[in-house]
Amino acid sequence: YIEMLYREIEMQSELFDRDRKIEQLHFGGGTPTYLDNGQLSELLTRLRGAFNFDDSEEREFSIEVDPRTVDGDGIRHLASLGFNRLSLGIQDFDRDVQAAVNRMQSVDEVRGLVASAIDAGFGSISFDLIYGLPHQTVDSFDTTLDLVIDMKPDRLAVYNYAHLPQRFKGQRMINADDIPLPETKLELLHRTIDKLCDAGYVYVGMDHFALPEDELVRARQDGTLQRNFQGYSTHRQCDLVSLGVSGISNIGNMFAQNSVTTMEYESIIESGELPIRKGLVVDEDDQLRAGVIQALMCYDSLSFDDYGAQHDIDFRDYFANEIERLAPLQKDGLIELDESGVVITQKGRLLLRSIAMVFDRYIDQAEND
Repeated sequence: YIEMLYREIEMQSELFDRDRKIEQLHFGGGTPTYLDNGQLSELLTRLRGAFNFDDSEEREFSIEVDPRTVDGDGIRHLASLGFNRLSLGIQDFDRDVQAAVNRMQSVDEVRGLVASAIDAGFGSISFDLIYGLPHQTVDSFDTTLDLVIDMKPDRLAVYNYAHLPQRFKGQRMINADDIPLPETKLELLHRTIDKLCDAGYVYVGMDHFALPEDELVRARQDGTLQRNFQGYSTHRQCDLVSLGVSGISNIGNMFAQNSVTTMEYESIIESGELPIRKGLVVDEDDQLRAGVIQALMCYDSLSFDDYGAQHDIDFRDYFANEIERLAPLQKDGLIELDESGVVITQKGRLLLRSIAMVFDRYIDQAEND
């Protein structure tokens, strides 16, 4: 697989001028640290040879880490490769929950990795947690949050567990009866938001929290925050080149996704082609809708007149159907809606994705099909 990845890197690099700097690098999409130190070093060497890396202090080079796959030496090696942001996949510290999802890791092990990352000079440390896992209770997750808050990561992503055993083979080992009820999951989310905010974290939105001095919080305050399919970001107008199985690239007004199976990915590369399986050219309507969704997801509000003036449209006319569909959400107390615009309430922030979906025309098409 790595040999195929090298070939894709070579093919992609030929399409970009060397004067274009790589400002952000992200290793994710699984567990990159299953590769050993030598493989990671060679991969970074290949990338640096193919693209023009920004090695200044402004760079954002991040990697997702399964705590079970690294030790202090591994963390220091990642720093030596240029990574300066670390995301640890914690999920939960409760032993019963960990056993149910086959993710056994101790608090002390994670605490040691955090200390090593700080010593190695990582400028940002993030934790990923998941609520709604088997055997989770409000009390047990409360204990996990206490442990996390004590370690004080710069950012937290707290995701809702989606049980899709028909799609993910690993989930077939999970007993569906052990998964918390929907009302318990909602209580878990409420408790998470309250506890983290009380501890000084800012709820950025869409499952993300950050300390007040974090760049995400500052970007939300100064109007430069954006969100893409990878999460929240402070870098606007960056082309995204994604490499490897299922990677999604965003170049200009085009999205392209690689093959989602290793066998097909390797087969296409061996034929001398980029492993792109499908794509989408974004039209003007897509861009208008994307801007609305960005505003709602990043800033919880939208002025109809301001947005219409920016894009030379009559917002109330162009999005008349969508405004009509917002009305039931107002009755449910999720938004405040009037002639001037829409504001998402505190209650509505829990269902931000559902509110934004009102402006997604592809969901309508899928339902009609």
